[in-house]
Amino acid sequence: MRHLQKGSKKLIRAWASYDWANSVYFLVITSTIFPIYYGSLFGDDLYIDIFGQSLKNTALISYITAAAFAVVAVLSPILSGVADYIGNKKSFMQFYTYLGAISCIGLYWFSLDNIYFGLLCYFLASVGAWLSWVFYNSYLPDIAHSEQMDKASALGYSLGYVGSVLLLLVNLSVVLNPTMYGIEGTATEASIKAMKYSFVSVGIWWIVFSQIAFRFLPKGNNTNAMTKSVIFNGYRELRSVWKSFSSHPILKSYIGAFFVFSMAVQTVMLIAAYFGEQEITWGSLSEKQTGLIVSIMIIQVIAIVGAILTAHFSEKFGNLPVLITLNFIWVSLCLYAFFVKTPTQFYIAAGFVGLSMGGIQSLARSTYSKFIPETDDTASFFSFYSTSQMTGIVLGMLLFGTIDQITGSMRNSILFFLVFFLVGALLLRKLHRNITAC
Repeated sequence: MRHLQKGSKKLIRAWASYDWANSVYFLVITSTIFPIYYGSLFGDDLYIDIFGQSLKNTALISYITAAAFAVVAVLSPILSGVADYIGNKKSFMQFYTYLGAISCIGLYWFSLDNIYFGLLCYFLASVGAWLSWVFYNSYLPDIAHSEQMDKASALGYSLGYVGSVLLLLVNLSVVLNPTMYGIEGTATEASIKAMKYSFVSVGIWWIVFSQIAFRFLPKGNNTNAMTKSVIFNGYRELRSVWKSFSSHPILKSYIGAFFVFSMAVQTVMLIAAYFGEQEITWGSLSEKQTGLIVSIMIIQVIAIVGAILTAHFSEKFGNLPVLITLNFIWVSLCLYAFFVKTPTQFYIAAGFVGLSMGGIQSLARSTYSKFIPETDDTASFFSFYSTSQMTGIVLGMLLFGTIDQITGSMRNSILFFLVFFLVGALLLRKLHRNITAC
């Protein structure tokens, strides 16, 4: 096969196609169908004896999610250094792709009788999805010139969104109308079978469409041998960034505030569907499925609006004042969620979550980029940013699961996270005052 030159439109499209391939995991598995399926396994009995303890089902999935992100947080710096140094990065990308995709297919056998196997598949699917992204992102400088990178990245995100929504709509059609597709059994049985088929579809979709990227992406630009020094190079870069904070107090203050509020934001986003499944009073199973699906779609669509509005307000009022306001909105949302019980109330919460989620994520990243000092090594600073975010998710999911386990209610966990948004807002306010004073 003819080697495609850097900057080739065909090569850029091939690279972006991987977003189309693996984004289905994040929407179908993480956000939508799996939380519904997971909740349906337990029925009215929310506790399970596992790992020698009686754990609440939502606390259990929080702990497994935290464990997956802990692995990602530890390995990401190592793999980032490896990806930059050795030539065979495609093999690493393929490994984690197949690991994630096959694990998604394995979720078909997720049941209470196979709980350990099911949780292992869920864990490995998450690890595979996130770590394959390390190598996917590392390819961008290899396939596009600097002036092409923004458009290439946007193409990837666009394809990812379209692909994931397309497969989700197909799966939703099957889940909500299983008999129309020849799936037999009672309404509940047929619906559960349909959800299991959706896990398989994600794995197959991921494997099939990733072949486009694997066919055209170069094996790698370097041929350096692996050494101990290379393995720990990523951690040395993180340490270097940490040391640089002493001479950049504004950036140091911001990353501290970001760690606090990002931990809360990411945790709430990851458990939103589980909260809706367990804490909201739905009618039948079909009403619950439809209601949760509608809620997730509301969040996804309004998040786009939120990002646009936030960008507009940040231009008018400045990044920090808008971030402060968004954190206070999240404080109000956590307080409101504690009292939410009906589907209508949940839809309202979902709308405001989407509005605030899209805005705070996009603005947090752009604000960080503005505070980074003049340097040619922006990759190290963003590696630190990503690692901070991953570490925050680990701590957030552990805290959420522990409070849920001890109190027996996800409402108490949500209410507790109000504190982190409040602290985040106060830290940002202090930073804003210091900048204004200077």
